[in-house]
Amino acid sequence: MSTRGILHHEYTVACICALSIELAAVTALLDDVHSPLPQSDNDSNTYTLGSMSGHNIVIVCLQSGVCGTTSAAFSVAHMRRTFPSIRFGLMVGVGGGVPLRGADVRLGDVVVSMPTEKYGGVIQYDYGKMCYGHLEPMGLLNKPSTLLLTALSKMLSSYILPETKTMRIVSDALQEHQATRHFSRPNKDWLFHAMYEHPRGNPDCSGCDKSQLVSRDPRASDEPHIHYGLIASGNQVMKDARARDSIAEDLNALCFEMEAAGIMDQLSCLVIRGICDYCDSHKQEDWQGYAALAAAAYTKALLSLVPLVKDTVSQEKRMLF
Repeated sequence: MSTRGILHHEYTVACICALSIELAAVTALLDDVHSPLPQSDNDSNTYTLGSMSGHNIVIVCLQSGVCGTTSAAFSVAHMRRTFPSIRFGLMVGVGGGVPLRGADVRLGDVVVSMPTEKYGGVIQYDYGKMCYGHLEPMGLLNKPSTLLLTALSKMLSSYILPETKTMRIVSDALQEHQATRHFSRPNKDWLFHAMYEHPRGNPDCSGCDKSQLVSRDPRASDEPHIHYGLIASGNQVMKDARARDSIAEDLNALCFEMEAAGIMDQLSCLVIRGICDYCDSHKQEDWQGYAALAAAAYTKALLSLVPLVKDTVSQEKRMLF
């Protein structure tokens, strides 16, 4: 715990998590934890403050048991009033992957939102219209700021050279913390054919028909692969492999999640999702800890490439409590 009096205006990076395991993963990778600060009675958030890769960072976790785009939007609105110097946000946590679409997304991998010519990196897939059997999203969400996108470009170049500092941060963080029970890497990455549904009443997939597993070539190592592309966001849990494939094909999405669409127009934000399931009826929570840690490790590596603020305000801005 740091004892230095760091003021509200000195925090420039926001990290938004939806689950307690995501908050635990990001907190585990902080370089320093700071003392809490006072906040308005109107701000119902609970914050974790600290530093990561030289940046003062505010971490907020959404209400327990309440998820979706609306909850995320309210939390970010409160946070921006309490911490007025936030430059950008990072939505860090877990999501469901879209397998077998060329990117070979697997459990434990990380998907990072990447703008395209048409979309800003995140698409709200449950807000649109069906036209001739295909989904057409309505409205466009903002893309991340130039600062985040230039850091992302540097990150992309560094991943071409595995010996760089960026890859070492990810590898070292995973090796250091995955021995912890909550963050350990499971040894079963089972992907079933989309038409094969999980038998009702079975608590896990140990009794599922293994002849329905998709055959995939083994990887050379267990280190997570990083994928860049579009992330589909909505207010419902995706547990239908056929719906997953249909929507992902229309949008060319690599991942599904439930919060990012609520904050993209409020705060310049990059979405970083560790893959913990395949958005099908076989969805389990076994991979959540490791996937959350992989996303947090990528976040720390990315922040090491973002320029630090050269000058800070000499006096804290007045805030109405």
